[in-house]
Amino acid sequence: MFSMTDYRQLVQYAGYALIFLAVFIFTRTLMTEQENMSTQENLREMDGKKSQNSLVRLTRPFFTQYILPSVRGRPVFEKYRVKYRRKIISAGLKQQITADEFISFKILLIVVFPIIAGLIRASDFYDVPNFAFLALPIVGFFYPDFWVNGLITARHKQVIKSLPFVVDLLALSTEAGLDFIGAIQKVVEKAVSSPFIDELEQVLKEIKVGSSRAEALREMALRINLQEVSSFVAVLVSADQMGASIGKVLRQQSDQIRVLRFLKAEKAGAVAAQKLMLPTFALILPAIFIVMMAPFALQAMQGGN
Repeated sequence: MFSMTDYRQLVQYAGYALIFLAVFIFTRTLMTEQENMSTQENLREMDGKKSQNSLVRLTRPFFTQYILPSVRGRPVFEKYRVKYRRKIISAGLKQQITADEFISFKILLIVVFPIIAGLIRASDFYDVPNFAFLALPIVGFFYPDFWVNGLITARHKQVIKSLPFVVDLLALSTEAGLDFIGAIQKVVEKAVSSPFIDELEQVLKEIKVGSSRAEALREMALRINLQEVSSFVAVLVSADQMGASIGKVLRQQSDQIRVLRFLKAEKAGAVAAQKLMLPTFALILPAIFIVMMAPFALQAMQGGN
């Protein structure tokens, strides 16, 4: 028979169990709700971004849903987050991928590349060697860096190519009576779209929302991350602060940019000439020697017979 004390202890333990069960259900409900919200947020971000890279488009549902929640906001990735955010902006990918997504993409490719190689080997399409399965995770991890660095290089070439022409247009517009902001507006409207024109358009947007002209130009220099543009912006900001004529400064900058561009072309030509010397001596001269000496060799062989 149970005594009154035993009944009280039984009721007490049952109360403890119910409290624990209620806390567990409540905590589990909150965690599930948070996971659903995080997944929906990732899916909304994924729908609003269209990457030009086909591999990013194919793998985005996986790294945004399964890897991104573990990367986002973690202090251990902060150093890489700052590094890749700068690269993404310089590559013109700000509207396509975030720094956290880029890190998640790199982590996913560590697994994806060996899986693709395993499928190729299993299908007997190609006998992938064993050492490739050790190298492919490294290749997968660094592939996004090669991709972004290539985009940065190509974008820098486009900016350097269009910079003298755009500066000439700005100089002509200011000499025609427009202020500097009006000149930028006119160039953005009339010039053919290019990375530098897009950056000038972003400068106008930042000025409209309250940034000063100097701050907007410095932000443009940071985004492009190119020495020529940084020097150009520094001269413009200094001239603006000193009250100098913007039109005259733009004309001087245009001439200087063209001279630097010509010097770089001469340097590239000299380097190309040096690179051509080795194949010239290794391939062309032996061929000329064979053509010149072949008749004498044939005559000697015939005379010997």
